[in-house]
Amino acid sequence: MPDITPLSLKINFESEGFPAGGPVTNGHRVLDTTWDELLWAAVTVGRPNRHYVFRHGDASVYKAIFRWSLIRMALEQRGQTAHRLRRTAAAKTLDPSEKGAVSYFLGMTLCKLFSARLLDAPWLLHLDVFRPELNVILMGRSRPDLIGRTSSNDWVVLESKGRVSPPNADAKNKAKQQARRLVTINGTPPLFHIGGIAYFRNDVLEFFWRDPEPGLYQPKKAFEIKFEPVNWRYYYLPLFDLVRSQPSYYEQMLDEQILMPVKGLDLEVGIHPQVLKVLAKGQWGVAIQQNLEYKNEFSQSGYQADGIRAIAGQSWLLPFKEFE
Repeated sequence: MPDITPLSLKINFESEGFPAGGPVTNGHRVLDTTWDELLWAAVTVGRPNRHYVFRHGDASVYKAIFRWSLIRMALEQRGQTAHRLRRTAAAKTLDPSEKGAVSYFLGMTLCKLFSARLLDAPWLLHLDVFRPELNVILMGRSRPDLIGRTSSNDWVVLESKGRVSPPNADAKNKAKQQARRLVTINGTPPLFHIGGIAYFRNDVLEFFWRDPEPGLYQPKKAFEIKFEPVNWRYYYLPLFDLVRSQPSYYEQMLDEQILMPVKGLDLEVGIHPQVLKVLAKGQWGVAIQQNLEYKNEFSQSGYQADGIRAIAGQSWLLPFKEFE
């Protein structure tokens, strides 16, 4: 297994409205993280592909590579002593619709990163997974984006937003109100209803999140969802299909803790053998339970709580380069 020192990054963030004595302290803080964690978060924000029913294998592979490529295009670390993530010149020259799409994806990625690190909720799925059963309810934009599960089997709900500038009070209020629309998952109220916003201040990436007090805001068009273990396939498919696209690495990874290189992106990824064997059988829900059992082992060997590992190469320390 490669011995690469994680590349240190710092993200300023503000927390507001979280209950006293909980896992999150309100106020301004700094999250110490790495490119490894950021790339892991980007590829594991579970969302179904539009083309899944036709050719999910190819689509999932391209989706994983696209997510990492987007992070590489949008964010840069300018040297080993620069610990902030900055918006690249390429990202600033995108047209408005492209900027909106990039900002939205960064919002989901940071929601995933912060929920995993501070809420112990490493598994997040996009609400579009449930669109077939909630089609009427999900019409329009007033809805949360993500649901997550903690290692203690609690649920969290997050509305994710992204902006190119610091959010105003109206943006913060809209995010928290949308998060409260989902009132129960399998009959259980979520532990948190969070509005999260990724944004840039002087081109430096920052994050804001707020947990509204229960009962303070009465949600309009509230709804609940039923969650089936098979839904976890959307969480793992992009990376699982990427690994399977390289048969020699896939077969070896079933038995050994190895990583496979991703061509052209200077990064390596892998799925722990304990998890990969279960995924190979299509036992998506079993994978989550098994992750809880092997959580400490995963951590000691460098894997995230979901059994996935991503390692960024040294080029991620350098500014993003555009070629004429």
